[in-house]
Amino acid sequence: MRYLDEYRDPALARQLLDEIHTTATRPWTLMEVCGGQTHTIVRQGIDNLLPAGLRMIHGPGCPVCVTPLELIDKALAIAARPEVIFTSYGDMLRVPGTGTDLLALRARGSDVRVVYSPLDAVRLAEQHPDRQVVFFAVGFETTAPANAMAVLRAHQLGLPNFSILVSHVLVPPAMTALLDAPDRQVQGFLAAGHVCAVMGWTEYEPIAHRYQVPVVVTGFEPLDLLEGILMAVRQLEAGHARVENQYARAVHRDGNSRAREAIRRVFRVRDRAWRGIGTIPDSGLALTDEFARYDAETRFAVSGLTAREHPACIAGDILTGAREPTDCTAYGTACTPRTPLGAPMVSTEGTCAAYHSAGRAS
Repeated sequence: MRYLDEYRDPALARQLLDEIHTTATRPWTLMEVCGGQTHTIVRQGIDNLLPAGLRMIHGPGCPVCVTPLELIDKALAIAARPEVIFTSYGDMLRVPGTGTDLLALRARGSDVRVVYSPLDAVRLAEQHPDRQVVFFAVGFETTAPANAMAVLRAHQLGLPNFSILVSHVLVPPAMTALLDAPDRQVQGFLAAGHVCAVMGWTEYEPIAHRYQVPVVVTGFEPLDLLEGILMAVRQLEAGHARVENQYARAVHRDGNSRAREAIRRVFRVRDRAWRGIGTIPDSGLALTDEFARYDAETRFAVSGLTAREHPACIAGDILTGAREPTDCTAYGTACTPRTPLGAPMVSTEGTCAAYHSAGRAS
């Protein structure tokens, strides 16, 4: 645990905070893209320790949170079928659909299982040739390589009873959509280190240049985030707009070439709906024609389902940083981790869950 202790050193944190206070001479607004970064910032109170004019906006960096409600309803429709073993990561089981969630569906007898890897779902398909095994493939670019490998493995084994329900989204188009918004607030980004470990940061360079915003690839521990904030503020104060890499111990400019190749082979880019936000062009992944037979949405004919958000949930405003969880009238009352109205209160990366676990009152 040596590295964990090093990146949480309080004396070094104080030094970085002092330098941020000295460097920031004007108000600035930064957005951290990753929900894991949001939880560290809120849990450690970093946002409350920054200079008064330096504001952190929490972005749409929780893959569970941005999975659209209609896709949750499609998952529920598939999971309810008696021939299906429906698999997913734990967070997804508690995300509410229109009328229920996957955990409640399992309690009523549906075969819904938590897996730790999509390859576990492939093994289930091998072990149960008489059942249809579906994996809910949710995530940003970080989880796409493993999901691609699951499809490639099922293809290699010739498994006719394995499919995935795809809900992959991409970070750069979301950043562009936020910067194109008429009420744009963001002046700089902390980019998610794990996404860049896969993809590198070349995709961010045109964004930094076009919109004149600094982008700092940043890790997830307190010192990572404080150093990333400092690097972004230095650029803003100097009038610079480029990509810098704070997370040098894990990220290289070109990312992981083998992981990128797996994504390129199995998936194609498509428009994708984001929960509470709407459709962002070229912001998601779908299976290529070569692997279209593994598309659960087509296999189970659920593509026509539509849904509407709970009227009290302001997930869209939370995910774009337009409002904070404490601005929601349901926060901490009708909406809690035990009784969530929307995904941001469910996921371990959700902003509402971060605020609630840190005890922030409305």
